[in-house]
Amino acid sequence: MSSTFSRAKSASLRVHAGGWAATGVFVLAASGCRKEAPPMQAPQVTVAAAVERVVADWDEFTGHFEAVNSVEVRPRVGGFVERVGFVEGAMVHQGDVLFVIDQRPYQAELARAEAVVAQARTRNQLAGVEVERAQKLVNTQAISREELDARTSGRAEGDAAVRAAEAAVRVARLNMEWTVVRAPISGRVGRAEITRGNVVQAGAPSPTLLTTIVSLDPIYVYFDTDEQAYLKYMGAQATGPKGRQVLIGLANESGFPHEGRLNFVDNRVDGASGTISARALLSNPNGLFTPGLFARVRLLGSDRHLATMVQDQAIGTDQDRKFVLVLKNDNTVEYRPVITGRVVDGLRTVQSGLKPGERVVINGLMRVRPGMKVAATNAAMVAESAAPAPAAR
Repeated sequence: MSSTFSRAKSASLRVHAGGWAATGVFVLAASGCRKEAPPMQAPQVTVAAAVERVVADWDEFTGHFEAVNSVEVRPRVGGFVERVGFVEGAMVHQGDVLFVIDQRPYQAELARAEAVVAQARTRNQLAGVEVERAQKLVNTQAISREELDARTSGRAEGDAAVRAAEAAVRVARLNMEWTVVRAPISGRVGRAEITRGNVVQAGAPSPTLLTTIVSLDPIYVYFDTDEQAYLKYMGAQATGPKGRQVLIGLANESGFPHEGRLNFVDNRVDGASGTISARALLSNPNGLFTPGLFARVRLLGSDRHLATMVQDQAIGTDQDRKFVLVLKNDNTVEYRPVITGRVVDGLRTVQSGLKPGERVVINGLMRVRPGMKVAATNAAMVAESAAPAPAAR
């Protein structure tokens, strides 16, 4: 029995010895696999040099289009409408027939007036013959001087009657002409307010409205400016054919693709709103603009100056301040507060805090902090619209 216990004890010692050996091998293997961590790599960023360009001052306003000429077509004579001679909403030219009013009453009036003229002329001829006869008789004292004077007066009355009758004929002819209502200007005609068979009234107090016509080319853009813009832009040469340049954009357009010239500034500032009305004139050969349409207006200044410019994506926001990260010579980035202006041709103007030629981070701004060393890749400072799209990952 003692020999059996000895054999069990020796087996147990061999098992423990094997476990300690295995543990030692594992510890050595683990210690052999441990390596030092590699150093942190500098973050990759893209930098570009701030550019300097010549820019002009400008301000933007909202406005609306209005026609240079706008006419409410109303009749000069009354009567039944016999015909409507235009297509509603179409372009018409000056002199085109719009409406025809029943001419028969005016034809009869013209015939009567012409008859009165013939009658007056006949009486006047007779009065002239009697005056000639009276002049011969008065020389022979066959009639008195008073009779001659009466016949001379009768001839003068005949002359006046002829002139009055001729004036009545001219009025009757005018009324005949006015039964055909023609377009007073060229432009786009509105809808027919009166259709065939209706009676129209002429003269005071309220002649019937037939239709409207608005001219389209050229066309006005009206807008209101504040006092600062007035003092800034409205100089002595602000208006006229060579006045200050105005750029126009529609609601569905990007930018300001249309150009006009400032040709009118009101003579007083509105005391209630602090604004003054201004107007620009621009061509409209294709009829793209129509009166009442909304317009975006950019009023350009004449003074041009140098400005430092960067891409918008290079500018960060720190609470209420704007900043850029400038790359220094030791490849570290510096925090630089800046004051920015408006966007011109796709680049943001920097009014202060940055000089032309300084390299700023334009890509990777969120990966770096001020004072951090970076691995910079140089690029050109291009407009946002011209920048290539990032590659898909």
